Amino acid sequence: MAILKSILIILEVLLLFNLIIGVHELGHFLAARWRGLRVDRFAIWFGKPIWKRTIGGIEYALGWAPFGGYVALPQMATMEAIEGKGESSGQSLPPVSALDKIIVALAGPLFSFGLALAFAVVVWGVGKPVSQSDKTTTIGWVEPEGPAWKAGLRPGDRIVEIDGKAVSQFPPPSQDSITWRIVTSEGTNIALKYIRNGQESMAYAVPYHRPTKVFKPFGLLSIPIERKSLRQILIAPATEPVIAGVASNSPAALAGLRPGDKIVAINGERIFSILAVLHAEDALTNGAANGASLTIERGTERFERVVASEKPLKPLGKGPSLGITEWLANTNVLVSHPSPASQIRESAGQIFGTIGALFSRKSDVGVQQLGGAVMIIRVYSNLFGSEHGWRQVIWFSVVLNVNLAMLNLVPLPVLDGGHILLALLELLRRRPASGRILQYIQNGFAALLITFMVYIAFFDTSDWLRSARKDRQDDQPIVFAPKK
Repeated sequence: MAILKSILIILEVLLLFNLIIGVHELGHFLAARWRGLRVDRFAIWFGKPIWKRTIGGIEYALGWAPFGGYVALPQMATMEAIEGKGESSGQSLPPVSALDKIIVALAGPLFSFGLALAFAVVVWGVGKPVSQSDKTTTIGWVEPEGPAWKAGLRPGDRIVEIDGKAVSQFPPPSQDSITWRIVTSEGTNIALKYIRNGQESMAYAVPYHRPTKVFKPFGLLSIPIERKSLRQILIAPATEPVIAGVASNSPAALAGLRPGDKIVAINGERIFSILAVLHAEDALTNGAANGASLTIERGTERFERVVASEKPLKPLGKGPSLGITEWLANTNVLVSHPSPASQIRESAGQIFGTIGALFSRKSDVGVQQLGGAVMIIRVYSNLFGSEHGWRQVIWFSVVLNVNLAMLNLVPLPVLDGGHILLALLELLRRRPASGRILQYIQNGFAALLITFMVYIAFFDTSDWLRSARKDRQDDQPIVFAPKK
């Protein structure tokens, strides 16, 4: 059953990913046919075709590298490094006007915007799931001796501003999120305005960077094997610590804990996050003398239980554990219905914010933090497998199509914006640029684009593999010794 579900998710991801690529390229294709341009090939994905068929003099192909797609138009600036040679290569074809080139180049982003709008209308109707932890700005966990702790922040504090800018939620991608404000902050200290017990206060945290793993061949070079970490102050949002699973013979089971119980305090101190329980678990060792007093809510009942941490028999190498195997996630999920305009506006704001951070000399955000096709496929896979996946998938498709449209309008060779820029220059000069020079420029930038995509794919794949390895370790069943 699990294998069948995985296969279904893969098929769903491929279908949606190809739909997004196909619609963008369909815009170019239809505009080219409308304006009378020669079309050699309509391809989804890059590289040597694993499937192709010629219909009406046009080759339709599916490549092997899932990084995008293209429509081969020999009367515009070609990219043989990506497209390869088509039927018209080397042939003398009638020139096309600069206006026709602009129309064809602009059609792809317009179709992507159109698809984004279609997805946004669907989201408006069916809704987008929003969990309590998404919308809260209340801190659930502060790493002891971390930057936020040293600055005076504590669990339960509610952050209202960062560096003078208001925040409305914890996780990205919104620019009003706590995570985004911290990541894109530029000062030596990060100024955080927070509310505790109804009183506003200020904290100034010195950001922390997690060490980046590097590979040093022969001790000469330092080659990063993971993305450079961004600024952190080691805090997490408030979440309800509700138990979803308890291992047999574990300390938690022997203490009478069961699924549905909510842990509200440890040793009399109120907690706001699952991480507080995990931290207490790590701090405990075997033996009743080192147990922690947990305050439990079960329906309308509240009671205390003293629970010690114990080393399980399996998996080997796992440290002492309370035996809580699973936590109930997203206990309070609401369905919001944002308007199509607000979705498009928010998605556009994200890409503008990212570009701004990329070009800021003081920001830690660099091209290494961008995601490519592998990351997109990973996100879709995770969303399809989640409880509210199909709604999240539709919402993410809005964001992705807006990003695809706007990034393609950047005026660089190879991208649609580059074709538009070349056509505008042709209008100003009243003659087209040399075909040979254009081909050199396009092929050079195409080679750079391929290199960049491989570079990003390396980090995307590394992140995915590390995450999958951790998930496999976390999914191993915990077995405790039977008690007499």
